[in-house]
Amino acid sequence: MKNKNEFIENLGNNINIICSNSHGFGSDAVLLADFASCKRKDVACDLGTGCGIIPLIWCANECAKSITAIDIQLLATQQLQRSVTLNNLENKVSVINADLKNLKNIVPFGQFDLVTMNPPYKAVDSGILSSATAEQIARHEVMCDINDICNTASNLLRFGGRFCLCNRPERLCDVINAMRKNDIEPKKLRFVSKNSTCAPWLFLIEGKKGSKPYLNILPQLFMQDEHGNDSEELIKIIGKYRETEK
Repeated sequence: MKNKNEFIENLGNNINIICSNSHGFGSDAVLLADFASCKRKDVACDLGTGCGIIPLIWCANECAKSITAIDIQLLATQQLQRSVTLNNLENKVSVINADLKNLKNIVPFGQFDLVTMNPPYKAVDSGILSSATAEQIARHEVMCDINDICNTASNLLRFGGRFCLCNRPERLCDVINAMRKNDIEPKKLRFVSKNSTCAPWLFLIEGKKGSKPYLNILPQLFMQDEHGNDSEELIKIIGKYRETEK
């Protein structure tokens, strides 16, 4: 049963997600879910899953053979578990409340085709910390840093498995360094801008475990067209998914 601070968003194909003021989603997570290109037979894992928007979008799109959704925040995993039950996805989505730095003997290593994470964007010593604990964990590297994330992704992935994440452009060097340090070679990179006159505000990157160096720079994604409306590509990706700021 959802409480008064929660609301339900429809993701299409009879899949609904329970969101709350503490655990909702934005366009960056939706873009990452699309960028990751989850396949029907993929054994997938979403780290720092929050309300579970990425796993549930995959379910709406009938992707993935199985999905493991992990978050350190108990309330987030409890909220997601109720979404899983609401959609009768217990046989497809496993929700785990755990610290991603300590997954040994909790989640099988070397078995995943795809790992994703919409990570905290800000280093713990940069900027002003958000006042709410949930916001601190989501926005700042207070519980894990990019090297922790890449190390865990590398442990989870099979050889040739893919790791996809998003981050702010100023963190690009940090992300690439951490990926390579953990035997994940960056293979695809895409920048996202508000429109053609603005600098990128986000990047999406895919790396493969054990792969040889070769980075493919994809065409830039613009959120708006020249008239200030949602771009055709964004409409195609987002569909009816909207930011849940209410």
